[in-house]
Amino acid sequence: MLSKKCKYAIHALVYLAKRYQQGPVHIQEIADNEKIPKKFLEAILLELRKAKILQSKKGKGGGYSLLKKPEDVNMIEIIRLMDGAIAMLPCVSLNYYEPCDECKDEEVCSIRQAFIGVRDETLRILAGSTLQTMVRGNSQVQ
Repeated sequence: MLSKKCKYAIHALVYLAKRYQQGPVHIQEIADNEKIPKKFLEAILLELRKAKILQSKKGKGGGYSLLKKPEDVNMIEIIRLMDGAIAMLPCVSLNYYEPCDECKDEEVCSIRQAFIGVRDETLRILAGSTLQTMVRGNSQVQ
């Protein structure tokens, strides 16, 4: 399940993708339009800036804008940045692997095998879900 932080990050990024190349957007505008608490949004946007997804401009006419093109930001990147592992079990995670304490042999574990398939299909769908496809309303890839 996605955290509130991750959902807010996605909403803010989609909002900025709709305004791509139209100049910086003030935090308050994003917070008001996307119903995100401003203080929480500030922390999220700072994290996205540190990850080089957003850029910011200070002063009059300042705010945040996408540093990357909307088609170059996929949901895998955002979910991993905000929430960490995408896999449902630590033993199938590609980037956050941990062995399961209760597992006797990963090689023959039928639970692990099933969730590797879930992970792979989830990654396939998320890889095709970019900010651009979400702006277009076509975030599902077949």
